[in-house]
Amino acid sequence: MNPAYFIAGTDTDVGKTTIAAGLLHAARLAGLSTLGAKPVASGCELSSKGLRNADAMALIAESSLKLPYEQVNPFAFEPAIAPHLAAREAGVALSVQALLTPMREVLANGADFTLIEGAGGWRVPLSGQANLSDLAVALKLPVILVVGVRLGCINHALLTAEAIARDGLQLAGWVANIVEPRTSRLEENLASLAERLPAPCLGRVPKLKQVSAQAVAAYLQLDLLD
Repeated sequence: MNPAYFIAGTDTDVGKTTIAAGLLHAARLAGLSTLGAKPVASGCELSSKGLRNADAMALIAESSLKLPYEQVNPFAFEPAIAPHLAAREAGVALSVQALLTPMREVLANGADFTLIEGAGGWRVPLSGQANLSDLAVALKLPVILVVGVRLGCINHALLTAEAIARDGLQLAGWVANIVEPRTSRLEENLASLAERLPAPCLGRVPKLKQVSAQAVAAYLQLDLLD
């Protein structure tokens, strides 16, 4: 198992943070020190301490190493829109280099298990022709892919896996997050994903009535990570 991974999703709203928090919780249960980071986030809420993002706060809650919020989520934007559009509206230059320095500082803390969570899918724009996936490439991190299991997920998952491989990164594992339990031929879809994705399935997380990192962790197997 590597000490650090990049968490990517097949799309937006597939449960990346839910799974990331579950993985961090599972690592803590295994006696590992943990640290989660969200380099860029939109849809933040204004608090007395500044903009705060619910996803970043969820990662902080499952991190045994505590960092200032601004280190965990250095770029926070209020509108719930694509990060590159939110940054443009805020007059912020959102570049790979701008994200790279704070994320290297996060990794330098040397936690046993660090997760850096992306935003949306794999090809989320930053600025110009740069994408958030370029940050994962610059950091040379293996990727854990969260597959939101619903109609169309096989295509999304395979295309994402192909893009990760094309970018020269290792797909270390994937998690089936069943966001739509009434998906037609659910078991057959899961079997197709397992046959075609070139990495182990770290777990199948059902749609939970009470969502918590502890509940999600029960469905995950960290020891399967490459």
